Amino acid sequence: MGYVWYASYGSNLLESRFHCYISGGTPEGSTKEEIGCTNPAVPLKVAPLSIPYEMYFSEYSNRWGGGVAFINTVKDPSIRTYGKKYLITEEQFEQIVQQENNNADMKIDLELAKKVHSYSFNDSWYGNILYLGEADGYPIFTFTDHRDMTEKKITPPSLAYLKNIYNGLIDLYKDDKNLLDYLYLRKGVAEAYSITDLEKAFS
Repeated sequence: MGYVWYASYGSNLLESRFHCYISGGTPEGSTKEEIGCTNPAVPLKVAPLSIPYEMYFSEYSNRWGGGVAFINTVKDPSIRTYGKKYLITEEQFEQIVQQENNNADMKIDLELAKKVHSYSFNDSWYGNILYLGEADGYPIFTFTDHRDMTEKKITPPSLAYLKNIYNGLIDLYKDDKNLLDYLYLRKGVAEAYSITDLEKAFS
């Protein structure tokens, strides 16, 4: 059984929310019940990760009531997107991609993704796999839209969605005093909220 790191940068940073993709259930703040993976085993490891691709909010999710997180497909070494990586099986990763794209028949080629680094396999919101390198001998993958950020309309996320991200970061980045500013400065947030709005929502 092969293992991979799944790198999360959005709502799956919150482990209780991510585990719904593993074992099934409805995440707090969402309106959709996830089916889970055929293998409900929890990740072997969880660790922080800095992702050199810019995060932004776009599209509109009915389950969250606003935009959702994506990262750009263009690498920028000067960018730091806060991430969390989960060590899971290749099968679990594929089934998580299927759930994120609402397509149980979707197939992905991780070996090809590793070779080309940015692998577009479907014209859906999360139809592009990014290979982010390796850690502890395992490849790191995440998924996003295949379109460049400049081609997409920025859409503010709901405060409930942002709170999920914040709560998912705080356990690994609790000593970082910049988390509030980090989220506030993502494209789609400052257009709709103030720092005070975030402070109230996250308290």
